[in-house]
Amino acid sequence: MAYKYPYKVLIVAPSLDIMGGQSVQADLLVKHLRTGGVNVGFAPHNPRPPGALFHLTKIKYVRTLVVSFFYIVRLLRMIPNYDIIHVFSASYRSFIISPAPAILIARYLGKKVILNYRSGECRDHLSRQGWIAIPIMRMADRIVVPSEYLVEELADFDLEASYVYNLVDLAQFEFERREKFAPRIIVARNLQKVYNIYASVRAFAIVKNRYPQALLTIVGSGRDGKDIRDFVKKEGIADVIFAGRVERNDMARLYQEHDIFLNSSDIDNMPVSFLEAYASGLAVVSTAAGGIPHICKNGETGLLVARNDHEALAREMLRIIEDNGLGVHLTRSAKEECVRFTWPSVRKGWHEIYTEVYDEYK
Repeated sequence: MAYKYPYKVLIVAPSLDIMGGQSVQADLLVKHLRTGGVNVGFAPHNPRPPGALFHLTKIKYVRTLVVSFFYIVRLLRMIPNYDIIHVFSASYRSFIISPAPAILIARYLGKKVILNYRSGECRDHLSRQGWIAIPIMRMADRIVVPSEYLVEELADFDLEASYVYNLVDLAQFEFERREKFAPRIIVARNLQKVYNIYASVRAFAIVKNRYPQALLTIVGSGRDGKDIRDFVKKEGIADVIFAGRVERNDMARLYQEHDIFLNSSDIDNMPVSFLEAYASGLAVVSTAAGGIPHICKNGETGLLVARNDHEALAREMLRIIEDNGLGVHLTRSAKEECVRFTWPSVRKGWHEIYTEVYDEYK
């Protein structure tokens, strides 16, 4: 096959076996780069061990050792075949077991490294573990993040970064021109402490007191799942559906079945689910955590409130339900906002960075 670009790029990121923003973004990026004529490979953070060894991944701690072994073996086999190693990164323990080995091996083998740092917990991560994380991050030839917010956060630790926005695949989601907004609410975040799902549930309870037909669907899984379910049961809040993990192809259908997208995170960066909600025509109500104001303009593409304020979340949802014109304005503006997160807009940023790094490599 004849490739359009001279550089060969290896994307190192979670596979879709770990459903989340990083894996979805990596999958979209690989597909678009290949379609656009780039020689691109993919090395998952979480390779599946072969044969009977796969059963070991069901054992806590043993799973990490087994997966890490096959991950490092794959890196050693694949990295020599590429010019640029594009490493996706979260924070804390994940940074040590996934991005760090890829960066260290790539540098040892003389390859150029792009660290695609994506954690909304950046400040806490580097404040606590900067002694080990920052020297490794400085080994990268470029640090690229998905928002202006993270550029500013990293600058406080003397780390220079540039940004390239997240991607949304508009072909996957159908924009529905809603004229009315019923109290059908969806939360699409993992069930983890930083996303404060409790605030969403409490906000929903207030809405339901006024609109008994209200429905809340919570999409996602996580370590706090049981506690959140127990809380809903204890509070006697009806019509809360825990959908669990949902495959990407099914998310478009779920968005179409709801009218309001609710997010109550305490710490965040640039959630991909916001872009999906925009593309589907849902009205967005959220806390103004972290980088969210960079992706959601209050009063224009969504309604923002202070963190951990479930009463304010409920109030803004009720505004949308009771003022159809407000919902129409937000969703039409959000649809227009989607353009800067599509591949034609994002492609230029990545190719400029790849070209700069490759020219240095030569």
